[in-house]
Amino acid sequence: MSAEATNPEAHPEAPPELRRRGRTRLDLRRLGRAALLGPTSRDRLPDAIGHVAEAHRAHHPDADLSVLRRAYLLAETSHRGQMRKSGEPYITHPLAVTLILAELGAETTTLTASLLHDTVEDTDVTLDQVGEEFGDEVRFIVDGVTKVEKIDYGAAAEPETFRKMLVATGNDVRVMSIKLADRLHNMRTLGVMRPEKQARIAKVTRDVLIPLAERLGVQALKTELEDLVFAILHPEEYERTRALIAAHAGDRDPLPAIADSVRTVLREAGITAEVQVRPRHFVSVHRIALNRGELRGSDFGRILVLVAENADCYAVLGELHTCFTPVVSEFKDFIATPKFNLYQSLHTAVATPEGHVAEVIVRTRQMHRVAEAGVVALGNPYATASAACGASTTATAASGAPAAPADPYEERVDPTRPGWLSRLLDWQQSAPDPDTFWSVLRAELAQDREITVFRADGGTLGLPAGASCIDAAYAQHGEAAHSCIGARVNGRLTSLSAPLSDGDTVQLLLAQDASSGPAAEWLDHAKTPAARIAISSWLETHPDRAMATTTAARAPLSVVGARGGGANAVADLPNAPVRLAGCCTPVPPDAVAGFVVRGGAVTVHRIHCAAVAQMRAVGRTSVAVHWRATADCRVTLLAESFGRPHLLADLTEAIAREGVEVVSATVEPPVEQRVRHTYTLQLPDAAGLPALMRAMRNVPGVYDVSRA
Repeated sequence: MSAEATNPEAHPEAPPELRRRGRTRLDLRRLGRAALLGPTSRDRLPDAIGHVAEAHRAHHPDADLSVLRRAYLLAETSHRGQMRKSGEPYITHPLAVTLILAELGAETTTLTASLLHDTVEDTDVTLDQVGEEFGDEVRFIVDGVTKVEKIDYGAAAEPETFRKMLVATGNDVRVMSIKLADRLHNMRTLGVMRPEKQARIAKVTRDVLIPLAERLGVQALKTELEDLVFAILHPEEYERTRALIAAHAGDRDPLPAIADSVRTVLREAGITAEVQVRPRHFVSVHRIALNRGELRGSDFGRILVLVAENADCYAVLGELHTCFTPVVSEFKDFIATPKFNLYQSLHTAVATPEGHVAEVIVRTRQMHRVAEAGVVALGNPYATASAACGASTTATAASGAPAAPADPYEERVDPTRPGWLSRLLDWQQSAPDPDTFWSVLRAELAQDREITVFRADGGTLGLPAGASCIDAAYAQHGEAAHSCIGARVNGRLTSLSAPLSDGDTVQLLLAQDASSGPAAEWLDHAKTPAARIAISSWLETHPDRAMATTTAARAPLSVVGARGGGANAVADLPNAPVRLAGCCTPVPPDAVAGFVVRGGAVTVHRIHCAAVAQMRAVGRTSVAVHWRATADCRVTLLAESFGRPHLLADLTEAIAREGVEVVSATVEPPVEQRVRHTYTLQLPDAAGLPALMRAMRNVPGVYDVSRA
């Protein structure tokens, strides 16, 4: 992987705390010499991968180590004579990458592919040879990693490189696991490069690979990558943070005493638990220092409580909140509502009688394993149900048994593939150019929370936090969402710009008019790349429609008919002119009441009109009114709809088909894609009013028609 490297132990930029971690204790110079000398016996694993075998057996006691031995021998033989820029034998790089994955608990197939991940790219070994020797699964992963690495990591090539990485990851998440471990080792050994190249690699790591590690839940890799990037891009702040940690090391740390108190409380409650003090990494300390200013002694670490079962987590939480003072605002339940990257834990904070506040994380051991290793801890997602996690399909293929997929190059359904990855795979195909893809990718990865909404048909949609109904429309319907005219959220009509919350039920309303399209302002409310790219593409291909949707709101449009029409109500007041009230527009057979107004005219209202109550409240006496037996009538209707092209024409046509004359019409400017129409209509017969209102409601986009 063209990873210019030096000995991680000698890397001057790496923090001492990172160099002390288990992954970096190996003397890679000694391993390099062992690789060149080869094994002393064909019956035992080479000394150079003894550490890998030991770490692997810790997680998978029954794993077949002979596969690793053969993979190591092929990699060492193929890379023999190749050196890294630091002067180390090249084989030290795949060994270090494989050790990182082994300590995370990766299964045998991943470790085998990790040992061989550079052979096809940098040596004469072919994919066919890898497949024949180690099976289709290993070949598939090695091919995915190789495709990612074939492009030069120049600034112009980075978007296409990461596009290929996403596609390869979508085909097999283990490709990204190897890539992340590879980048971690390269970042540990970046000291031999020029400062400007270190900065460029660190920026790409910060913008894309660290968010991907977070999305895949591989916290152990993510936190160390963050610290290494921090040291390169912000050396002064890094040094200040290191000085803070060093100064704290000389002070009396309150966390061990608090941990002892927690152990005592849990022991007395009969809860079996392991209690640890977990120091924060550099970036975490730096963030707390920025947020709080002066750091407390308990801010440099957290207390981790590991138990056996989920129920024990809540039992621990109850004891902590009973025996200590809980900080209610710090409580988070990621067991009942896991994060989208598989993370589960209970988070709380408690205050001791001495005034110290300690953050506490409670989780099961399995949750802890997944929290540290993410998808790496899930084993082979494509293995058959009968295949054990440690006994990978590599050993199956080597023994002549059939591999898991019939054709490893067909698209496979990955049960561990998270929703965000599926979304990225969908929209990356439609990204119009590398720059758009690159900018949108970074924006998408910057989203750190996901919500789940339910569709009206019972399905679900995974969306980033803050997504709107527009995002849901494009996630469910693709380009057909161009004709979306509105939505119902939890049964209530709402605008397309309305943001969605976790657990909402959304029903999307589509227009039947194929010529309908999105408005330019949709881009202001679209959060997902798929929605933004689809809307932008449509607007680019319909510039006239795009300009029309962005014009300023105009005054209400009014259309007035040529003739008025007489009233068809008769008042019990001789010779008094009768007018139908415009506030409630009564029509036969409405129950009505009349009131004499200035000039002697009688104004007729429906009896439930608010004006009737007001008249009677001030002592006005009503006049009896009745309807003529057969007569036309005038009525005012309000039609509320979602904005779309040709809506006014369609409504007018529907009214005309019912044989009704439009006396006047007013269309208010759209507000959040919702339009209000007011029609004064002359009906030849009042009995036709219900049919008219039904016809208007059937016009696509109209969601309500009511009397004024």
